[in-house]
Amino acid sequence: MLLLLLQIYILNNIELFGYLNPYVYVLFILLLPIETPRFLLLITAFFMGLSIDYFSNTIGVNVAACVLIAYLRPGLIKTLSQKTDLDPGIKIGIRDLGFSWFFTYTVVLVLIHHLVLFYLEVFHFNEFFNTLKRSLLSALFTIVIIIISQYLLYRPKKHKRGL
Repeated sequence: MLLLLLQIYILNNIELFGYLNPYVYVLFILLLPIETPRFLLLITAFFMGLSIDYFSNTIGVNVAACVLIAYLRPGLIKTLSQKTDLDPGIKIGIRDLGFSWFFTYTVVLVLIHHLVLFYLEVFHFNEFFNTLKRSLLSALFTIVIIIISQYLLYRPKKHKRGL
């Protein structure tokens, strides 16, 4: 809910240099528990995208981008993970899965989200390279904010020392 409010009231009003639009609300979908059933993941993503679309006066572009990354998420998690990574109790994030895993996971899903979002928003290829540039720069900005938030909000695990 906090990410939704942050996106609607603050981040939707940011457009740096005409290209950078952070869409940090995708972090909600990224951080859902690994065990979340696919149907619940898709429904949650649908309503998150619908909420953003409603307050942004867009028609379904956020819904489409959110549902797509929610659909692709379980397959990406299996592709990036080894069986030991997916032990019960593991939460998606830098703290439990490490920087490299979380960074790769975030980059793939945020890039897909932003490319779908911006190309659906424009809905033609006359501005193909301009839209690509806008998508990539906004994705980079969003990824940086997500990584920083992981370090600010989640403390590293404390390792037990042997005696």
